[in-house]
Amino acid sequence: MCGRYSLVQAAEKLAERYNIRNTTGCKPRYNVAPGQSMPVVCNNDPEEIKLFTWGLIPNWSVNETTGQNLINAKGEVLFSKAPFKQIAGKQRCLIPADGYYEWKKIGKEKKPHRITLSDDSVFSFAGLWDSWENYDGKIIYTFSIVTTPANELLKELNNRMPLILKPEDESQWLDTTASPDDLGKLIQPFNGDKMSYYKSHRIVNSPDYDIPECLHVAPKLYPGETFSLFD
Repeated sequence: MCGRYSLVQAAEKLAERYNIRNTTGCKPRYNVAPGQSMPVVCNNDPEEIKLFTWGLIPNWSVNETTGQNLINAKGEVLFSKAPFKQIAGKQRCLIPADGYYEWKKIGKEKKPHRITLSDDSVFSFAGLWDSWENYDGKIIYTFSIVTTPANELLKELNNRMPLILKPEDESQWLDTTASPDDLGKLIQPFNGDKMSYYKSHRIVNSPDYDIPECLHVAPKLYPGETFSLFD
């Protein structure tokens, strides 16, 4: 799964990477959490970055709490099971990122790890989006990150991983004429040989912190800590 990620690339670099004309509202984010607004590139307007909220609220939802449970969409059933099959055919998006976080149990604690591409470049999660009207008549746009089984490199962290698209496949993911069969071929784990990860600073544990230290490598010891034979 994917429950936290980062995107620290400058707005002008994002504009160049995605060949878009508008990056209004884009700023470095070090510790993105569900419920927050982030840049996406949608299939209905691929020349402009939009800010949508992470956590899909389907258009038929009674209230916005649905989004708390739909931050990820399982790729294997994207076109066959609710609530995603209703929108997977026509409402897809790219979600720019440069890393994401997973927590691995080590001893008695879960330790955060940051996963990136080996060259630290920006990449795209495959996503779905939808719009929902609240009781005040406001339209809220939301997204969910598609996931796949983890590759060999990342299995020890989690048995799932976000669907990272190859750059050459991004246009097909946005193509509204692409068939489910063609899109299904894109839903596979990203090559682990082109990825890496490291144990990240524990400050990332709290979504209240969205600062550069979140990207730092974890120190061997934090201030006030000591080694214990029983940890």
